[in-house]
Amino acid sequence: MDSTPSPSSASPFDMVSGALGRYMPGEGAAEAGSADQQDDSAARPRAEADPAPGRPEQILGAVSLDQDLRITRCNLNAPVFAGVEAVTGKPFVDLLPPWDVPTVTRRLRQVLETGEPHVARVQRLRRGDGSELVVSMSILAAAAPQEGLTVSLIAMARRLHLYAAETAIGTSLDVGETAQSLAESLLAWGDVTAIDLDFAVWTGEVVTGQPQERIRLRRAALVPDRAWPDGYVTPGDDLPGDASRLLSRAVLRDDAAQALVIPDRKAIERVLGSPRLVRALVPGDQAAAVACIPLVLDGAPPVVLGVAEVWRRADRPFEDSELFDLQELVARTSHHVDLARQHQREHTQVLALQRRLLPRSGGDTIETASVYQPATPDSAGVGGDWVNSFPLPDGRTALVVGDVVGHGLGAAATMGQLSMEARALLSAGLAPDEVLEHLDETVSLLDDAESGLAAGYSALGSTCCIAVYDPVSHHVALASAGHLPPVLMPPGGPARPVAVRTHPGLGAEFALREPYEVHAFAAPPGSLLALYTDGLVEDPALSIDEGIARLADAVSTVHPWDALQQAARRVVSALAPAHRRDDVTLLLARMIGYRKGDTATWRLPARGDAAARARTLVSALLGQWRIRADTQDKVLLVVDELVANAVRFAGGPLTVRLIRTGHGLLCEVGDTGNGRPRLGRGGLLDDGGRGLHVVHGLTTRWGVRWTDNGKVVWASVER
Repeated sequence: MDSTPSPSSASPFDMVSGALGRYMPGEGAAEAGSADQQDDSAARPRAEADPAPGRPEQILGAVSLDQDLRITRCNLNAPVFAGVEAVTGKPFVDLLPPWDVPTVTRRLRQVLETGEPHVARVQRLRRGDGSELVVSMSILAAAAPQEGLTVSLIAMARRLHLYAAETAIGTSLDVGETAQSLAESLLAWGDVTAIDLDFAVWTGEVVTGQPQERIRLRRAALVPDRAWPDGYVTPGDDLPGDASRLLSRAVLRDDAAQALVIPDRKAIERVLGSPRLVRALVPGDQAAAVACIPLVLDGAPPVVLGVAEVWRRADRPFEDSELFDLQELVARTSHHVDLARQHQREHTQVLALQRRLLPRSGGDTIETASVYQPATPDSAGVGGDWVNSFPLPDGRTALVVGDVVGHGLGAAATMGQLSMEARALLSAGLAPDEVLEHLDETVSLLDDAESGLAAGYSALGSTCCIAVYDPVSHHVALASAGHLPPVLMPPGGPARPVAVRTHPGLGAEFALREPYEVHAFAAPPGSLLALYTDGLVEDPALSIDEGIARLADAVSTVHPWDALQQAARRVVSALAPAHRRDDVTLLLARMIGYRKGDTATWRLPARGDAAARARTLVSALLGQWRIRADTQDKVLLVVDELVANAVRFAGGPLTVRLIRTGHGLLCEVGDTGNGRPRLGRGGLLDDGGRGLHVVHGLTTRWGVRWTDNGKVVWASVER
């Protein structure tokens, strides 16, 4: 019977330790068991005892750690680990060079906290005689119910070393992390390694074959992580201009990128030429040799992305075989650096577009605050979340939030198109449900290959929620296409999700489409409305309803006198996970509305004397408001023309509303007609349409919005 523990019950240490027999002879493996087992165990020593010259076999070891990072068990019996003194009860970091302790400790703690493994880190271990062993180190969390970590160590052949290093370097699309991984891998050949990248690579800009004197280098990575003296260039710092030119000239000899080795301290000081550059580039008094290897992007002509520097002590001169390995590793991984640069560029472009879509201000009748946090660098890229709030010409305010499927430039392009289209349609007076119908058609059109607009990206299933706040009636009209429900906190609280009927996302199949509905609800002054995207409330450990309930609880803690932007940040920090796979977006809107004394509404029958009656009522109110005489004349003419048009071309009853805004007066006349007033090109004797020309000349803006039973024509007059 096979006594090997099942994967569900075996710890990582047991599995790694159990695999050691494949790579090394067990001390008692041949003493018990069948003859077949004895033959097999006898064959392994012979295979390992006579490896090919210069090509040692891969050797595997395992160390188990507790939560204090102390050694509890170890299996380092292979000859290659001789001198590595792994003692039970001692801290694991005692096996490391002192300058590696902070970085490795941080990695160990990170795996303890998150459970996510850290794989294939090129690391050096100290032997008792002062020599060092290069290994590939992987850190795994212990399997439940056990606690702690398992660290697997592989002493590798040169080919496997290069392969493991390249694999580790290619795991991130972040420029800084990619450079850091390359620096950590190069540390196997030196005491200190640094990666200096062209500024264009660091910022994600287009890299070209620039003249040497224009190259600007910035330090992207430096290992080990320790305290450095003042004046030494650390990650994020720009190299001095003369140092950048010096390094670029050193690796670009005869217009071809080449490795450069400076073998001793005197030669280094002679090449650098000044104490200032020595302090900036040389990592300490013991550094006596350096190898500079260019990161070259293949092309015609080749483009140098930066320079990798490997520093050594005087007792460790560089050998030709080591320089070959260094050049091979850097050559293999240069394209990873360029991929990270391209990702950074796309990330920056999409982020700039999203920032541009964020609300600027909410106007006089509503206060808004928004928070946008892009996904963490290890995600697939910036997503298509967007929010917007803007005042409509008729005095209302629109609040829009959407989530476009996918990441990157395709999602960003669709996001920008939908955002601008929604704003244009809402400003034209369309209701939220009508706007969603148009957005649904747009998404379907963008995904229609026959239309010629498809470009390898599909936005089907994108979501959107539109809310329009009326500051006079203190009501919100809301429609949603597959989006999560907003959260409303009325004055006095508590906050609760708004009951919105669920609809499919934008671009759904025709059979699934239903007419979008408008949900209207009261939002008295002081109410707080939260619109958001799913990245804020999604948590693998919770249902989506529980996530929304957590958001409602967080919104309930916002005090009416709290600064809204600070409150928004506080809500996001309370809910957003540390390692996000999706963007986090929140829009908070605090309703203010107009004061009761700043608005007046009258209902009039659609009769011939309606215009005269409206002028009388409006004139009396303007007198109470102490409006200037010239402005009163303009308002009375506008009201007269709008009411006369409604009586002549529409039907009744009529609704006349006057609003005193911060900068002017807003006149509204509602009727039951469905015809759209238009400015005509009538002649001098043509009476039709002349009323709208009068309105057009007296106002700053005018327009139409549609209602369930007719329309409202509005016009704005400056005070």
